[in-house]
Amino acid sequence: MQQESSSTPKPVAIIKAQVFALVNACPAGRVTTYGWIGKALGYPRGARMIGWIMNDAHGDVPAQRVVNSKGELSGSWAFGQKGRMRQLLEAEGVELLSEERVDIKRYGWDPSRDLDPNELRHIIETTSPDMSGSSKRLLFLLQNDPASPLREELRGTEE
Repeated sequence: MQQESSSTPKPVAIIKAQVFALVNACPAGRVTTYGWIGKALGYPRGARMIGWIMNDAHGDVPAQRVVNSKGELSGSWAFGQKGRMRQLLEAEGVELLSEERVDIKRYGWDPSRDLDPNELRHIIETTSPDMSGSSKRLLFLLQNDPASPLREELRGTEE
């Protein structure tokens, strides 16, 4: 079980909610990537950050729909059971090229490309902050990891 932080800096709560809103917008039977979600939110080099946020996902986020840029099921370990991510995708009609890889050209859903610009803006602008808290690990990574696009912005905030 993840240890929750008592307070989540507001930018993190907003970005986390926006990530989850875009993942929820990804249609069943399609997959998106960490990079596409990051790009749609204005963080074109934020794929790693999106992965950290997805690790904090709760049950109502269809996390199985997020793969890496090669279509690999890179987050499958987070599902608690070997093969569970694959099973969830196959149940949605996604055929895998191999046990751990999706044909990204066939099943890929890029919110910047596949959503109308007004619809994308609406999802991003109307999403309420996720006040459920964030794991201490997520906050630490966002504040300290050199790959975090929020590192400077969050410097000095509470963990």
